[in-house]
Amino acid sequence: MSSEQPPSLSLWLRELPHTLQIIASPLRRVGQTRIGNGHGQSVLVFPGILSSDRSTSLMRRTLAHAGYRTFPSNLGFVTGVTPESFARAESIFADIYASTGERLILLGWSLGGLYARVLAQRHPDKAAMVVTLGTPFSGDRKANNAWRLYNAINDHTVDAPTLPDDPSVKPPVRTVAVWSANDGVIAPECARGEASERDVEIEVPFRHFAMGSDRRAIEQIVAILDQETALLGVISPEE
Repeated sequence: MSSEQPPSLSLWLRELPHTLQIIASPLRRVGQTRIGNGHGQSVLVFPGILSSDRSTSLMRRTLAHAGYRTFPSNLGFVTGVTPESFARAESIFADIYASTGERLILLGWSLGGLYARVLAQRHPDKAAMVVTLGTPFSGDRKANNAWRLYNAINDHTVDAPTLPDDPSVKPPVRTVAVWSANDGVIAPECARGEASERDVEIEVPFRHFAMGSDRRAIEQIVAILDQETALLGVISPEE
């Protein structure tokens, strides 16, 4: 996939207004346009780079309104993927699994999707499904507009990751890749992946920063989860 290129400057600039939505996420009201069919299914949500669980607040609260049981990553301010941060993610994942007694949906936005995919690779017995939103799990690791930032704020580069795991390998559970041709951060090919790297790819019309912050985008993500959990027959043991 050597032909992959980062999104254009014009697409990147169109992402910037959505940063205000991300910052204000904890203060924004959940939309009331749909109910959803979560049936109490547990969802562990991972934020992207240079953000924390505050950025996924609106998404988690919307999922909760739709009937899902949501959990924050508790990773703090995310700058990358390191053995230390991933060990914490594994511990949190194991604790939630033990407390709920059910396999979890792992939902990752951008870099957060790398956590979701590798967790499911390592612990498929605890994962019901993986859903990634604009996650660069496939192809050229520099086919995005974030790799220079990643290199600058970490003690390793995107070409020399600190984990031995390959995020492009499909986890042995249902794996859904959500991507957008309007993404100004990640090359669509890298977020869509190849057929062998995911079970299904779903295109949405939203910007990268909007996928987890825009109400319309979040409602579409909820609809995707509803559809996918229905296909799997994944519901809470109480149902």
